[in-house]
Amino acid sequence: MSDTVDAVTLQVTVGALRAACQEMGAVLVRAAHSANIKERRDCSTALFDPAGQMVMQAEHIPVHLGAMPASVAAVLGEAHAPGVSWILNDPFAGGTHLPDITVLTPVFAEDERTLLGFAATRAHHADVGAREPGSMPADSTTLAEEGVVIPPTRLTAALVDELVAQMRQPAQRRADLDAQLAANVTGARRLRELAARVGAARLQAITDAVQDYAERRTRACLEALADGERTATDVLEGRTGEDLELRLAATVRGDELTLDFTGSSAQDPGNLNCPLAVTVSACLLALRVLTDPDIPPCAGVLRPLTVTVPPGTLLNAAAPAAVAAGNVETSSRVADLVLEAFGHALGQGTMNSLTLGDDTFTYYETVGGGQGASATADGPSGVHVAMSNTRNTPVEALELEFPLRVTEYALRGGSGGAGAHRGGDGVVREIEALAELRFSVIGERRRHAPRGAGGGADGARGRTLVIRADGTVEDVGGKATGTLRPGDRLRQETPGGGGYGPVP
Repeated sequence: MSDTVDAVTLQVTVGALRAACQEMGAVLVRAAHSANIKERRDCSTALFDPAGQMVMQAEHIPVHLGAMPASVAAVLGEAHAPGVSWILNDPFAGGTHLPDITVLTPVFAEDERTLLGFAATRAHHADVGAREPGSMPADSTTLAEEGVVIPPTRLTAALVDELVAQMRQPAQRRADLDAQLAANVTGARRLRELAARVGAARLQAITDAVQDYAERRTRACLEALADGERTATDVLEGRTGEDLELRLAATVRGDELTLDFTGSSAQDPGNLNCPLAVTVSACLLALRVLTDPDIPPCAGVLRPLTVTVPPGTLLNAAAPAAVAAGNVETSSRVADLVLEAFGHALGQGTMNSLTLGDDTFTYYETVGGGQGASATADGPSGVHVAMSNTRNTPVEALELEFPLRVTEYALRGGSGGAGAHRGGDGVVREIEALAELRFSVIGERRRHAPRGAGGGADGARGRTLVIRADGTVEDVGGKATGTLRPGDRLRQETPGGGGYGPVP
């Protein structure tokens, strides 16, 4: 710890920064218009210092937060001024996938000259253009097919007009962007109040001490792990039936961890690709699970971690690769791979993404499933696993806002893997179309089950079915697009988690 920052000041500041980020999230959720944000809470908030180092994040969506530093880095060298915010979604310039739009606001002290840092929000917008409603096509092969690409750009009223004109439900898109700006204003206000209380230089010294504290605690946890190399392999399920291999060598040496993905598949011609920031984000989630999730979530946690990914591969793709599924599915598999290398049973390993809509509405949902069991407890059932941390859209809200009816929503009994501790069960979610609409599904673990650990059984694989009004049933697999007519139903049976330990 810095000699100039005592333990009490450190912990009070950690609490203040956490509270500011949580308040930003509350403002964003309450001001948003789309169900995607106000109900599912598919959004995240964070604060950064003037050097672009994350000083705190709210406990929102892991895949957003671990990758958000790349967004700040993308605008760090620009000329900043009070009242001028930035917007981006380009995955190869600080974004993740196109529906995740990031808004960044520089924060200045009361003198309007001293830069204190940045307030940042990222939200999954229900549509950003593209031929498929919801902008999550299962069959895209280039980034341009997935929606409007926004490079790091100054956010102006004219730009907002231009962007929302290319998206479905432009009034709702505009309202959600306004909500992000309002959340950033809140974060900026709280950061400015801290600086007014202690001074800008003192605030920087304290946030530096928070980073050092997080680093020390992370290193102490890593040092408690046995040194040596651990390996793991797994596959992603390509849309046309192929398997894409992922390989990991995880090496603990003293208080440092190296995650080397050399040997993983080349860049996918489909959309399972990850920009490097998303891969690092998944590694950060696994690192927090392996250490202590109570460590302040800031850039200091990453200092003991080295991530090696050859360029041009699935986990470090180059533009203009399609990335819609990489953000939701590949990121989940990366987290799985790291945790499996350290002996963990796997959860469902998928977000089971579903989009439904037409030119007048778009509905997006990620569906929970089973979590893997641990050495001390059964896995929880019906939860969002790994890189997702959203809520579901309540049935009442869904049926009120969209031409849809939920005909079944229940736990998928018996889908968790057996073991001394059972894996959690997946869920069944079946939705009936009340109007003709397009659907797109992106999921994993339809061909390969989530693995158990220590002798525990695998969890059940998932299924996605289209049940036509005439009674015919089609298993559309993990990645598909198509049309639903009135009376047709789309049914998702999500995977269970792996069990841990042999059955006694």
